[in-house]
Amino acid sequence: MFGLVITLLLAVGVYGCGTPTYAPQSRVVNGEDAVPHSWPWQISLQYEKAGAFHHTCGGSLIAPNWVLTAAHCISSGRTYQVVLGEHDRSASEGGEQIIAVDSADIFVHEKWRSSCVACGNDVALIKLSRTAHLNDQAQLGCLPQAGDVLPNNYPCYITGWGRLTTGGALPDVLQQALLPVVDHQTCTQRDWWGSSIKTTMICAGGDLQSGCNGDSGGPLNCQGPDGRWEVHGIASFVSSLGCNALKKPTVFTRVSAFNDWIQNIIGKN
Repeated sequence: MFGLVITLLLAVGVYGCGTPTYAPQSRVVNGEDAVPHSWPWQISLQYEKAGAFHHTCGGSLIAPNWVLTAAHCISSGRTYQVVLGEHDRSASEGGEQIIAVDSADIFVHEKWRSSCVACGNDVALIKLSRTAHLNDQAQLGCLPQAGDVLPNNYPCYITGWGRLTTGGALPDVLQQALLPVVDHQTCTQRDWWGSSIKTTMICAGGDLQSGCNGDSGGPLNCQGPDGRWEVHGIASFVSSLGCNALKKPTVFTRVSAFNDWIQNIIGKN
């Protein structure tokens, strides 16, 4: 056991968090294929149906055995697995790590209400049944400092295997898109999202730039002053008008509002 702990500490020390081995392409405006393994904390959350597993949501590896995702991605009675090191879902590329999830190791925020997504608290933690092997394809995402709020137009990137258009197909290859932050003052205007947006949320993108179904639970990646990428948001919801509705940016759970909850769940389990 002691040897295992040392190995894990060395792995975390070598790779740190938020510093991918393969640099992301940072010129994208609308969505495009991501550089393979340039967002190595991105995971695919999959559920079992009729003996096969299917992608349902994204998520972020934030510790060697913990994944951060959205509460609305979790349905009681379903069996889940997490896939790390994924890029092209249509092919086995050799670096994927498929890790089972025990239903008792899924922790949904106690104030989450599935009947009211706009009420907030759309956050969940998944404890993996075994520790991830950290390497150039599977690394940790950094969490922002508690209370951090990004300014208007701050450049961030959504990543995921969500639909390319409203009602469209799910892509095989991981996508990324630049989603500048829309500050709370703007996003809560009456002709934007209005009072649906809480201070525990982040708005980003809008119109041509947005998340879509299948991106849920995945990260809003924002680069800090020290160059490390931080997971500032968890993809939560889009407009009923469609994924690319004008003045209806993608809404994320603001991770920096839940640092205490995250630390408390991991510390007790």
